[in-house]
Amino acid sequence: MGDRRKRALCVQSDGELKLEFHGAKITSDAGLLPFRELDEAFRLTEAASVMFADFRRGKNTQHTLLAMLRQAVYGRLAGYGDVNDAERLRVDPAMLRRGNHNSVKFWRRVLLPVIERYRDRDIPKYARGDAAFAILANNVLMASISHLLTRPVGRPSHKPKVFYESFSYQAQSWDRPRRVVAKVEWHWDELVPCVGFIVTNMTGWSRRVVKFYNGRGTAEQWIKEGKYAVKWTRLSCRNFRDNQVRLQLFALAYNLGNFLRRLALPRSVKHWSLTTLREKLIKIGAKVVRHAKYVTFQLAEVAVPRELFAAILERIQRFGVPPPLVQRG
Repeated sequence: MGDRRKRALCVQSDGELKLEFHGAKITSDAGLLPFRELDEAFRLTEAASVMFADFRRGKNTQHTLLAMLRQAVYGRLAGYGDVNDAERLRVDPAMLRRGNHNSVKFWRRVLLPVIERYRDRDIPKYARGDAAFAILANNVLMASISHLLTRPVGRPSHKPKVFYESFSYQAQSWDRPRRVVAKVEWHWDELVPCVGFIVTNMTGWSRRVVKFYNGRGTAEQWIKEGKYAVKWTRLSCRNFRDNQVRLQLFALAYNLGNFLRRLALPRSVKHWSLTTLREKLIKIGAKVVRHAKYVTFQLAEVAVPRELFAAILERIQRFGVPPPLVQRG
């Protein structure tokens, strides 16, 4: 239906210019090809599909569960986060080669039972909300680490000198004392130390507790990237469970994009963010030429030249293709 003859559009600024649209012959997302290659190498979406059971029966089953899951993941990676985007993407040549179509209601039948199965699992103690970063600048806390606030004796080194201290503290609004881990850093070019406090219910060495929370701070940066690059906070369904499943699909798309960035990009473009990947790699326009034996994508060579595209594919092919996973019935 994308090949129907339509009247060309004209613009008033240039009478010799005409605009034609060929939905099934031209794609704006030809750069999804490397992501599909990486997906085949790691079996990411295939592993996800094994977790679900397909309850559809009869002759109305036109597309496999894996094909629908791939379209949902690849579509979100390319910036199509809405459910109704699948209606137009079903005639896009790149999507047809990536995993084919998607059903608008398929998660209601397939994904929701799995999400419900894991919904009531126990949450780790440190993630239940009673552990948080806090900078508590008051005399009681500073007095607890007063022995660390004197500059170390000796010639200062360029490497910061770090000290840790753990003690119990109870604020006026707290119902019980809590553990506080203090970190004091002395830098050679600063007159006063950098002091930070972490209120936590974790046990163990203070150095390990600080390292854990630093990792959580780094994770916040990745969460921010997912919000702006993949738009995974775009949860517009009315039902909470539907939005929960949509977030799972966004997370799969983010992981696939992050795998390609970390494992397949050459050194010269290793610094690309997921937003840059979508704008320069995924959004490559291509003309699709069909022959009896082959389907050729004639890609535009602007932001990503042929040499760079070939280097990405070569790196992905080094991983090889593992044997297919066994689909649960």
